[in-house]
Amino acid sequence: MKLQGKTALVLGGAKGIGKAIGFALAKGGATVVLTHHDWPEEAAAMRDELAALGGDHLAIKVDLRDPAAIQELFATIQTRYGGLHILINNIERGGMPIVHGHYTPEQWELEMATTLRAKWWVMRSALPLLCENPEAAVITLSSIAGIVGRCGPAGLIFNDGYSAANRAISSFTETWAREGAPNVRVNELMLGFFETRHAEQTRGWGLLSAEQQAAIREHILLKRTGKIEEIIAAVFFLLQDATYMTGSVLRMDGGYVLGGEKIPPMPNEVKG
Repeated sequence: MKLQGKTALVLGGAKGIGKAIGFALAKGGATVVLTHHDWPEEAAAMRDELAALGGDHLAIKVDLRDPAAIQELFATIQTRYGGLHILINNIERGGMPIVHGHYTPEQWELEMATTLRAKWWVMRSALPLLCENPEAAVITLSSIAGIVGRCGPAGLIFNDGYSAANRAISSFTETWAREGAPNVRVNELMLGFFETRHAEQTRGWGLLSAEQQAAIREHILLKRTGKIEEIIAAVFFLLQDATYMTGSVLRMDGGYVLGGEKIPPMPNEVKG
């Protein structure tokens, strides 16, 4: 897929990963719609920066927990751009035990509404538009929390409800790939610890002790957290190069999931 002339919707675009992906797509030639809801100061700065790029880009405030607001968002995209080619389904709450402690009923509902249900409602409205194009692509961002749950050194970062929601996303990825075929490729980018997602530039990371932070890094085979530019490179691969991939989960975690077990020395053979 070539980005030039394509319309891309990127959710969660006020800051961090969503903003970085949106701006990279815009600079690559796509017309970009960036959504935001919280973070008013960051959203205002993003709007100014997006306007400075020129082109017919759009920043729009929308509560993606509301199915009616989602329908209105896609009606706006249809009216303004006539269709949609790319969706970056990037929205989550990311409840951290070290920040929130045990779930309250309100926190549980917010987690499910944001991390899980919003993605489903967005896809329900996006697929009809995407399927109208001979080539279209969806990337849903998820977390390795769906694999590791609340175990090991990540247990202070990944809440159990957040982990369950992310495990469900992988099931949705397969369903959406079947529904979108053959025109729409749907893949999942499963992230580990990145600077602005679970790691250094998040509030939860700052609440960890130096020893707890070191334990997470030590568990990662590459012994470091990831960088946003590495996510962007993976996004461009999935959009532009991975033309025979759909329904797949690309795990990008520096080897965190594999880091809990060591390979023992090979024993000597038994003689005789």
